[in-house]
Parts: sequence; structure tokens; C-alpha cells
Amino acid sequence: MSGERRIELNEVERIKKEKDGLDVMPDLLGYAKTGFASIPEDDFVRFRWFGLYQQRPNDGHFMLRVKIPGGELSSEQADVIARIARDYAHGFTDITTRQNFQFHWLTIEDIPDVLARLDAVGISTSGACGDIPRNVTGCPVSGLDLDEVFDARPYVQRIHEFFLNNRDFSDLPRKYKLAIGGCPQHCFQPEINDISATAALRDGEEGFHLRVGGGLSARPHLAQKLDMYVPGEKLVDVFRAVTEIFRDHGYRENRKRARLKFLVEDWGVERFESEVRARLDWTPDPALPFEDPKKNFRDHVGIHAQRQPGLNWIGASVLSGRITADQLFEASRIARRYGHSALRTTNQQNLIFPDIPDESVPEAASALGSIGLRHGVSPIRRAAVACTGNEFCNLALTETKQLISEIVEHLEKHVALDELIRINLNGCPNSCGQHHIGDIGLQGCQVKQGGLKVEGYDVYLGGRLGRDAKFVRPIQRKIPATQVKYALENLLNGYSDHRDPDEDFGDFVDRNSDEELAGLMRTTFAVGVEA
Repeated sequence: MSGERRIELNEVERIKKEKDGLDVMPDLLGYAKTGFASIPEDDFVRFRWFGLYQQRPNDGHFMLRVKIPGGELSSEQADVIARIARDYAHGFTDITTRQNFQFHWLTIEDIPDVLARLDAVGISTSGACGDIPRNVTGCPVSGLDLDEVFDARPYVQRIHEFFLNNRDFSDLPRKYKLAIGGCPQHCFQPEINDISATAALRDGEEGFHLRVGGGLSARPHLAQKLDMYVPGEKLVDVFRAVTEIFRDHGYRENRKRARLKFLVEDWGVERFESEVRARLDWTPDPALPFEDPKKNFRDHVGIHAQRQPGLNWIGASVLSGRITADQLFEASRIARRYGHSALRTTNQQNLIFPDIPDESVPEAASALGSIGLRHGVSPIRRAAVACTGNEFCNLALTETKQLISEIVEHLEKHVALDELIRINLNGCPNSCGQHHIGDIGLQGCQVKQGGLKVEGYDVYLGGRLGRDAKFVRPIQRKIPATQVKYALENLLNGYSDHRDPDEDFGDFVDRNSDEELAGLMRTTFAVGVEA
């Protein structure tokens, strides 16, 4: 960090200055021999640089996150993840909204063997958490999609390799999220990342447009476009420059205001772009004329023809992202038998199975369905997302994984819809479940009921990304968790009954008042009172 101004270090900044998070690995491995009680408090913070968090109830167990750049995964790697889940993590793992896997119930004694197994198949946890560049996300059907601008996977890999264990960028003010993709529908969500690159072709040359300063959490911001066209071979250079600015000028006093989005907001995008250009030894051309897609939600679930003749991908729903070790073992076997031993994770917590020959599609789809990984699911199920929740997360107020399943199963029985409705469920305001961009966003809270506090949810509506991007607006506060499914049933059936021709759910929300939308939800229950 530059010495431009004197700052008062917060506790995490003090810990980082005393020892880089990337330097904690020898200590971490040593604690596996000396036990949980030997770990000093400061090193619990540094563990995050290698994807390790204490999990609730903080009784000696950990969550471990592993990085899957662009969501690309071999069958061999999937087998290792499944074995770790079976041997150490109570038989399951979770797919995250950044295409990673998370394990729970690990102990400090487990970590050396778990990391060795991951390293043997090329999976890293370095940078999976902490104030450091995180996993580089991308379109999960890159190289497969008939309509993509170009295959952006090589660029995802270059950026991943540039930042991996790079000590020039291992002490950033806060976490730093990156996305790169060629999907014409921008499924990789460039609007909500700290830095993102969307593919663009100029006279046959592969290049990118850049956005900076996006992010959700309790204070969401949409990323701002830089007026720059970046040739593919210069992409690492621009990512380096942007990250240097964040490192050197980002805020370190208050962690609630330390993300890149706050610097971009305060500086303005013009000043920020000027600083980027000043750190390059070449002059970027202005951005090409382009328009974002109006609707950019695309989950890639279903059976789709690939750009390779005679091959297809199958996108299978994994409700809430939770998958058992047995399911993942079988998924890996199916990928070997019918495809080219490859799987991909999505930021909607689902799985993609590429390279399935035409003649094998029915049998492969049936095999996936037999283990609960179905491609032909309702538009409510395929778009549902949930964070970890208070089962394991120390910040969450509410349970999430079981509740999203209950909500989806209830709505599938009682609501008939012909469009994707994104239900994003989050156990706290921090938006790991991305409730700010859902058609329906649910944020966990506590509700007083009969003199007791019970789990509940605030309901927000109307979020979307793309050309008319906007965040949700609050509609109904403090609905008991047990009543949320009924409130959403009433809302969605009311939408079906009162929508205008050719109107989608977002349009319906936009043209109705908060009071009208809340009224639809309140048909059969009183707020804060068990029905």
C-alpha cells in the first residue's frame, strides 16, 4: 500500500500487516499436530487466505472452500471432492454462487490430508477466501455454446494463474471478485463483480470490455463500465492495473466500506479509468458500441446442442447446491461413461455435463435423473439459490438450505408458471445468496411471535441484471419462515391472475406499488403471527 495518507488500522489490517495471509500455511500444518487449542486467534483470520473458516458453533470444526476457475472440473477432480466429502465432511458438499465447492465439519487434524488430496489433482484453496483475488468465475458452457462471442476459458485461466499465490496482491483492502466470459447473455454476472470482462470481437480480434466496482453485501452497487476496448493479450495487464489501484488506494479504515465499489463511487468512473490508463504502457482504444442483453439470467439447465456437431450438454439442477458424496461419485461416473470425463459448476449452484453424443443423451439424462440431478425441472426449481445459512455460518440469522427446498416443493404443487422466477434466499444482509438481484429476494431476520423470537424473512421484489439492471425493493417485512411459502404462493398466483399480456414478472413488479404487492402476499396470514 502507498504512503499517501495515514490510516488507523482496524483489527484485520493489523493482523495482515504482522504476517501475510499466504505465510500461514506452515503454521496451519503445524496446528494439525498440536491441536485446535493451540491456534492463536490471529491465525484464524489468516486461515481464510487458504479457504478455511471456523464454522458454527465454533467447536473446533471448519468450513473449507476450494477454487474451481470458470467452473471447469474433471471427473478425477470430482472423485477427489466426493471422497473428501465422504471421509471428512459428513457425506456432502455445497456448490457455491461462485462455482466453488465448500466442505463442512473438517477438523484441523484433517486439513493436511485434505489439502494433499486436492493438490494431487490440481485443485487449490489459495485465495478461496480472505482479502485477496478470489475464484475467477465464467460462463459454465464456454467453448460449448453455439451463440457465445468466443471461448473465454483461456483468459479465465490466465487471470487465475496470474493472481494465484501472487504476493503483490495478497493484501488487498477486502475480498476481490473477478469474472470473465463470452456468454452473450452475460450469465457470469459482470454487473456484480469488483472487476469483470465481457467478450467483444473487433475485426476478428478477441478482446474485452471492462466493468469495475460491482458488489452486493449490505450496500449493493452495480459495476461501472470503463470506456476501453482491451485486446485479449492485454487483459492480464489491465486486471493488474485495476488491482494495483485497489491495493494502493482502497479504504482500509472501516471494513464495511473497504470494497472496491466504494472507491469507484467516491472517485467516479472517469477518474478511475484515468488512473488505470496511467498504469499501462499502451493506450487502450475506446470501447466498441454494445448493448447489454435485456434479460441476462441464463442458467444453462436442460439439454442443449453444442457448437461441436453431434454433441450436447446436459444442465442438471442441484437444488440449493447441496450434493451428497454418493451423488457426486455417480455424476463423475456418468461424465466418464457418456461424455469426455468433464463436469462444470454454475453460479446458480447447478452442474453441467458436456460432450454427450446425440445417441447417448436419453440414457445419460435418465442416469442423472436417477440420482436426483434432473434437467427437466420447474422454472422455480432451476432458478432457486440459497446461501449456507445458520446451519454453519456465524453471520446468518436463519436456516436456508432446507427452507429453499420446502419453498420450491410447495410452489411446484400450487403455482403454474411459464417463465423463470429467480428466488434468492439469504440468511443475513450480506447477500451470499444474492437476494439483491432475485426476482424474489428473501433476507433472513428475527420475528417476534407469541413473546418469542423465531426465524423470519423480509421479502424483496424486482431485482435483475442486464440492460435494465436494478436491485430489489423491500415489500414485506418480518414474515415467519414457516409462512414464506404461502406468501410466495399468493404472490405468484396473483401475478398469474393479474399480469398483462406479454408482461413478465419484473414488469409486473415495476408497475405495481409496494402496497399492492404486499397485499397479494397477505391473503392468508397475518404478519408476525403463525397461521
